[in-house]
Amino acid sequence: MSTNAKETATITREKRAFSDKEAADYISMSESYLRISRMDGDRANRTPGPNFIKIGKVVRYLKEDLDAWLESHRVTKGKTASGKN
Repeated sequence: MSTNAKETATITREKRAFSDKEAADYISMSESYLRISRMDGDRANRTPGPNFIKIGKVVRYLKEDLDAWLESHRVTKGKTASGKN
């Protein structure tokens, strides 16, 4: 298999939707954090979890939502992504 064919095969197999465990591993948080943030929603003094999708009873997290959630928590030079100290 040529290098380009291998790269194409890798790209087409890249996951877009993650289970709780996979999402937790990807963002370095616990599965229970994801579960609790899903059930509780946005609450005072709690960091809201990433967006998720639900198909029937199955919950999945899209890679782009996880990346956006991580980016929203970036701290640069003493400020968060929202511009607060």
